[in-house]
Amino acid sequence: MDPLTQSLLGGVAAQAVFTGRLGRVAVLLGAVGGELADIDVVLGGLADPALPFQWHRHFTHSLIFIPIGGLLAAAPFYLFKTFRRQAWLTYAAATLGYATHGLLDNCTSYGTHLLWPFVAERTAFDCMSIIDPIFTGVLLVSVLVALALRRPKPAWIGFALALLYIAGGFVQHERGMAVQEQLAHERGHEPRGGRVMPTLANIVLWRSIYEHDGRLYADAVRLSPWGPATVKAGRSVPRFTLDELPPGGTDPERVQRVFVGFDAFATGFMAPLSRDGPGMMTLGDMRYSMETNGFEAIWGLRIEADAADPVSMAGFRAARAGWFGALWAEITGADAGFVGPGTAAAD
Repeated sequence: MDPLTQSLLGGVAAQAVFTGRLGRVAVLLGAVGGELADIDVVLGGLADPALPFQWHRHFTHSLIFIPIGGLLAAAPFYLFKTFRRQAWLTYAAATLGYATHGLLDNCTSYGTHLLWPFVAERTAFDCMSIIDPIFTGVLLVSVLVALALRRPKPAWIGFALALLYIAGGFVQHERGMAVQEQLAHERGHEPRGGRVMPTLANIVLWRSIYEHDGRLYADAVRLSPWGPATVKAGRSVPRFTLDELPPGGTDPERVQRVFVGFDAFATGFMAPLSRDGPGMMTLGDMRYSMETNGFEAIWGLRIEADAADPVSMAGFRAARAGWFGALWAEITGADAGFVGPGTAAAD
C-alpha cells in the first residue's frame, strides 16, 4: 500500500505492544520498520527497463526476510545509548513493524513475493485497494490519540479495527468470487485464473476478470455490505499469448523474455490495446482498468520489433474526464447499470 499507511500500521502495532516499556518511541520504531521493506526500490537499476517492477515487492517483502529487515530497521537506533540499553526491545518493536509490511502489501492485487524463496511467483490476497482512506484514517487517528494519552489502549483499538477491516475485505472477496463463478456458469463458461479485485479506495466495488476460451471477460461487481450483490456486465477481449509475438526483429530473445516477465506479473491477463503495423503493438495489463467493467488499461508493454529498443513499458494513462464521478456513482449505487447476476450478460 502507500508509504503513509505502511508506516502507520507498523507504528500502531509496535505502539500497542511496546508503549509500556519503550514509551512514545515505540511508534517511531514500528513506523520505520513498517516502511523499510520498500528499500528494494534501490534495486530498480538491476531490472530490465521494460520491467521496472521486477525487484519491487520482492525478497525484502518475504516472510523469511522479516528478522533481517527488523535488524536493519533497528540498526540506526543503536547509535544512541538509550536504545543500546534496550537492544532486544528496540529490535522487537522494529521487527514487529517490519512484519506488517509484506502482509499488508499482499492484501492488494499487486501482490508480493511473500513466500520467497520457496514460491517463485507473486502471491496476492486481492482483498484491499492499494489506497484506502478509511483504513488509513483509522490508523492515523489511533496513533495520534495513543501518543496524546501516552497509553497503548487506543493503539490496540486502532490495530483491532484495522484487522477487522482487512477481514471484511476477505469476506467481500469471497462474495465477489462467488458472483464471478455464478456469472461464468450462466454464460456457459469455464473460467480460468479468475480474480476479483477491489477498485480504488474502497471494498464495495470490485473488478471481476477471468479467461474463457482465449478471451478475457471483465465485469463490475458491487458488493453492498447490507444488500445483495449486483453486476454491471462488461466486454471481452482476446488474450495475448507468447505465440503471437512478432518474429524476428532486432532482439527477439529480449522481447520474448520481457513479455514472459510482464505476462507473469499480470497473471496472464495481457491483451492488445493497439496494433500499429508489422511488429508494432501495445499490450495492456488488463487486471487494472479505468473502466471497471472494461479494458482501459493503465499500463502495459510497447513492442516495436525492428526498433533499436524493441520493447518498453507503456506508462500510466491519464484519467479520462468524469472518471472519478463515474467511479463514485458505481461505489455508491447511483449508477443504474447494475443488475442482479442472473440478468447480467457479457458482450
